[in-house]
Amino acid sequence: MVQAVIFDLGNTLIKYYTREEFPEILKEAIENCTRILSDKGQLFVQKELIQERVKKHNHGSPGNKVYPLEQRLASIFELTDETMLRELCTAFMKPILKTSKLYDEVLPVLRELKRRNYTVAVLTNTPWGCPSNIWISELDRYDLTEYINTAVCCYDVGWRKPDPRPFKHLLNILNLEPKQCLFVGDDPRWDIEGPQALGMKTLLIDRTGLNPDAAHGLDEVLDVLAEDDFRE
Repeated sequence: MVQAVIFDLGNTLIKYYTREEFPEILKEAIENCTRILSDKGQLFVQKELIQERVKKHNHGSPGNKVYPLEQRLASIFELTDETMLRELCTAFMKPILKTSKLYDEVLPVLRELKRRNYTVAVLTNTPWGCPSNIWISELDRYDLTEYINTAVCCYDVGWRKPDPRPFKHLLNILNLEPKQCLFVGDDPRWDIEGPQALGMKTLLIDRTGLNPDAAHGLDEVLDVLAEDDFRE
């Protein structure tokens, strides 16, 4: 029997940018950081070199290891000051966060899951390896925290989905077996192949309607939970 429903965050609970939109968002994010350093008289890298380094760092680490935003920005701007790097992380994330919109069905579904006494958790990668506190704060901003028992960012585990370690970390927190969990997400590799490899039940969300085999909204989570094969 499923006892916990685990959600991805970005583009599952809250809508953000698409892959196609990210290059412009990344450009704005780096411009924010550049402006702060310039205003403080701490910009010591030419803009042409900054652009080259951004292209170099616009990737994940091998083997799904987390590549933290602080390290990327430290390398791009030749910084070591941790306080400044934290400020730049916040500035970097602003254009990402301003794209956000809570999907209409999220709160009703979370309320119903709580009413039915399901454990609800979030397991999410973070954009460009941003610090967890910035990303998790989105749950507070959209009043989701009261419906979520546990939220884990892969940043804190050190490994990104679909690596098994973030899933195992969350399972240890929940004290549950994989077969007792339903994982819901929008990415076929990160949110479906990853948890399935551990034995979790999964539900792919595709709000574009292009995938006929996927759910088209979170309200279908309740339908899935009601099916006999999810009630052993």
